[in-house]
Amino acid sequence: MFAKQHPYLTAIALALGSAIALGLARFSYALLLPLMRDDLNWSYLIAGTMNTANALGYFIGAMSSPAMMRRMSASRFFIVACLITGFFIFLSGTTDDATLLFTYRVLAGIASAWIFVSGGVLAAQLGQLHSQQSGLILGIFYGGPGLGILLSSVLVPGVQAYGQVHQWSHIWQGSWYALGLLCFVLTIFVTRPVASIPTVPAKAAGQAHAPLMSYVFMLMGYFMFGVGYIGYMTFVVALLKQLGIDELTLYVFYGVLGLAVMFSSRIWAGLLDRYRGGQSLAILNTLLGCASLIPAVIAMQELSLNSLVLGLIFLSGIIFGAVFLSAVASTTAFVKHNLPASEWVAGITAFTSIFAIGQVLGPTVVGWISDGQGGLEFGLLLSSIALLIGGAIAILQKSLLPHHS
Repeated sequence: MFAKQHPYLTAIALALGSAIALGLARFSYALLLPLMRDDLNWSYLIAGTMNTANALGYFIGAMSSPAMMRRMSASRFFIVACLITGFFIFLSGTTDDATLLFTYRVLAGIASAWIFVSGGVLAAQLGQLHSQQSGLILGIFYGGPGLGILLSSVLVPGVQAYGQVHQWSHIWQGSWYALGLLCFVLTIFVTRPVASIPTVPAKAAGQAHAPLMSYVFMLMGYFMFGVGYIGYMTFVVALLKQLGIDELTLYVFYGVLGLAVMFSSRIWAGLLDRYRGGQSLAILNTLLGCASLIPAVIAMQELSLNSLVLGLIFLSGIIFGAVFLSAVASTTAFVKHNLPASEWVAGITAFTSIFAIGQVLGPTVVGWISDGQGGLEFGLLLSSIALLIGGAIAILQKSLLPHHS
């Protein structure tokens, strides 16, 4: 069995799926947003609403995942969801109509959530097969979007440069085509390893699960994470462009952020294995809040772009990249530590759903604030505050199994 013999290659295959779900389907939009906004005359509210559409779809996908996973295995569901996500990313390049773009973002979001719920279950199951590497396996899966971010930072500017040379009417459309095709290519490498992972069937509807109130602090801390992190990932590139940073430096910044995500699995594996309560999420939320604060303060103070300021901006991106998807991994680790395997689908669905609600609110609220007199810097300040509050809430969560405390 491939999954038994090659745990890290299997984890990397799962990570390619998470690269599709978030790195390509969601975070690549930050690179396309400035060009699309200028070309289509969007306000920041409309621009933010496009990522809200993706998050709305993510919520629908999370809520429908348990029912879907009772109809097919987690591995097959994962592979099909990767293909569906790529299809709707590709379709995003076929129109400049805001309503259609909104619809495609919703549908891509639904399939992205299917990838993440099924992938979280598969990663937890793979971790159970290889218990000594469990934290690292989870970290590899949740570090996958970093690869998607890195690939986007290379692919998008290349396609845009080609479009400029050939005078395309909407240069950004070619990037959606390229990203969609990349999803299909990555899915080829996903199929065999993922299909070899054995899965535990989800509980049937109506069977008892651990009550949500027993981990409400973890859920609320994760909700605030959803509100806060998505504002940074949606608007930080636009803010840095507003500060006068040239396009090449922006793409390098985004690529470095993606690299930091990829290396985060090694950094936080021990933390995910050690803590059974909300400590991991509290630590990671707090670090993210501090990282989000850096560009907001720089913009509010109107600091000139010298080497020190640029270094602080890159430090913000490195910290954010090295932390934010480990916060997602911390919730799957919590489920794995505290719930029986038959309840993993229900637990991961609960976290994915509350996360999605936070993501629905985040970009719209930050975009609305950014359209006002405060500008993008006040939007990112709000993101920072949300993350710090999330850290304070998560620390209150205790293990559900007292002997693990």
